[in-house]
Amino acid sequence: METNLSENSPSFGRKLDHPPNPREDTEAVFYANQSSETDRLPKENVGEDDRNVDDEEIVQGELTASSGPVSDPHLNFLKVSENIDEFLSSLPSNTDDNNENENVVPVQIPHELIDTFLDLVEAKLSKLEGAAQCGDPDEDLSFLEAVHRISNLTKSLRQLKLDSHGSRIFNRIGGIHQRAMSFLEEEFRFLLEESRTTGSDTKGMQDQQLQMESETTRDMINFPGYPDDVVSSMNKMAKEMISGGYESECCQVYMAARSNELEESLHKQLGFEKHSIDEVQRMQWESLEREIATWTKAFKQCATLYFSGEKALAEAVFSDHPSISASLFGNLTRGVLIQLLDFAEGVAMTKQRSAEKLFKFLDMYENLRDLMPSMESLFEGECGDDLKTEINLARCRLGETAILMFCDLENSIKFDTGKTPVPGGAVHPLIRYSMNYLKYACEYKDTLEQVFREHSKIERADSINRPQYLEDETQSLNNQNETQSRSPFSAQLMRVMELLDSNLEGKAKLYKDVALSNIFMMNNGRYILQKIKGSTEIHGLMGDTWYRKRSSDMRQYHKNYQRETWNKLLGCLNHEGLNVNGKVVKPVLKERFKSFNQMFDEIHKTQSTWVVSDEQLQSELRVSISAVVIPAYRSFLGRFSQYLQAGRQTEKYVKYQPEDIEDCIDKLFEGNPASTARRRP
Repeated sequence: METNLSENSPSFGRKLDHPPNPREDTEAVFYANQSSETDRLPKENVGEDDRNVDDEEIVQGELTASSGPVSDPHLNFLKVSENIDEFLSSLPSNTDDNNENENVVPVQIPHELIDTFLDLVEAKLSKLEGAAQCGDPDEDLSFLEAVHRISNLTKSLRQLKLDSHGSRIFNRIGGIHQRAMSFLEEEFRFLLEESRTTGSDTKGMQDQQLQMESETTRDMINFPGYPDDVVSSMNKMAKEMISGGYESECCQVYMAARSNELEESLHKQLGFEKHSIDEVQRMQWESLEREIATWTKAFKQCATLYFSGEKALAEAVFSDHPSISASLFGNLTRGVLIQLLDFAEGVAMTKQRSAEKLFKFLDMYENLRDLMPSMESLFEGECGDDLKTEINLARCRLGETAILMFCDLENSIKFDTGKTPVPGGAVHPLIRYSMNYLKYACEYKDTLEQVFREHSKIERADSINRPQYLEDETQSLNNQNETQSRSPFSAQLMRVMELLDSNLEGKAKLYKDVALSNIFMMNNGRYILQKIKGSTEIHGLMGDTWYRKRSSDMRQYHKNYQRETWNKLLGCLNHEGLNVNGKVVKPVLKERFKSFNQMFDEIHKTQSTWVVSDEQLQSELRVSISAVVIPAYRSFLGRFSQYLQAGRQTEKYVKYQPEDIEDCIDKLFEGNPASTARRRP
């Protein structure tokens, strides 16, 4: 029985780069000796003495003829191997383990031939076991072929009726077979553990980090990193071990070596540590945040590189046994995947759930979602179905946690009961935080849409406790031009915005000055609009109708501010009551100028400390104030200043020229205490 082991001659130990030498063709010898098969292997049992004489003479004669006067061990081994193959091929092919002993056809065993073969195999094995570095690949190939013949002898003789000599031979074969398999097991382990392509040692401390990073990148790209000739050798060893009944040992060695290597790659190259669910839950956020970043990198690496590399390696090493390669790959990767999914589950169960931590959870959710197709392409059948279920379960748990975290923003707005107004009517920290949070969250728009859609039951359960007036206000924003129903996430975002509006209205009432209250609403309203304008995601979710309504609200706050502040000032410039019987009443005129000066001084002093940080809004306010006040004051001054005596009286009552008023207006809303307004010289 010839074995197909001649291609890509295997190498044991460190002999991995020697090209195979051409071997002699043994098939011609085999066919030339076929004619003597009947003489060498009689079909009927004969006495032991007869067997010893006939068989041993034939074998000895053939060995002597083949070896010549000076014996060549290699030629002897080839000749004996051919004779063993002839013997194996002569055995009945229909022998079955289930046959009754009496139905087994008696076969003459060539004891001396087999003993000679075993002697030669033992010599080869001893040489290989004792060598620090083995010989050429041809020797290793020859040894594997011999092991294959021993395996076939074991299987064949087990089915025969053996006498005492046959039993002795069988036991000897078993011992050598076990020894050979142990040797192959160790060589298989050595190739798995020591034959990966690795980078050279680091030279110089100053270059150590750079070289480590370079080697890490190269190792990941070349993963798992075995040269082709090593894979070929492992394939042949695995084939012989499985054929020889050592499948379990072969698989155990493979699993142990590759499992250790895979976990070491995750640890050394990516920094991923194995953590239990309880350990993850007990982590402080700073540590957990770092571990999440590492997990994200490790999961992506496994899905796109490590697992595909492991599958290719298993299929190459166990190419003749696809069921074994599939089982090994599944068990190997499942162990690593469970570690990764346990971490994800631990993160989903952690108590570190404040709203600002949402984005790390969404990163994990997206990794599990986006890399699922890569995973599915690697795993097949029931294993693939189980894998998909486990990944989806971990993803759903992260999604549920993400919803709770997003809703924490809603709760933080709802239960914000601060009673201290923001100085100067500036943008409230809650508004600034909430809008920046929403802007960042909407960069995950598609993911959040998916999360809220898949977990709409949780979203609906949350809506049960929502105040009815908010439901009514939300509903009122849907007009005929926006007939398309809102998505669950869009509805959630709308609720957050309505809560912000309600919160702002409450905080605006904390200001005793109505004008400042309107400045506060303008500041915060403009900040919200600018954030939405700068985010196509939020704008798309909120809709044009909502944006137009908020812009209209801003214009109303502006009008209210003008009315509360500057309309009162303009009342001082009213002509009514100044003319009596066609003459200007000077005391009334003087009082009007005096009231204007006092009121403008107070406005300037107060509103210079107010804050309008948006430059456009600040400019709009100043322009609108100037457009109302300066023309009215210039007209009033031009008409009535002549009725005041020139000199001291004019200086006393006419404190400002129109240009002075304009300068003062241009200094409003800067948040700085104003110095006393001065008249231009």
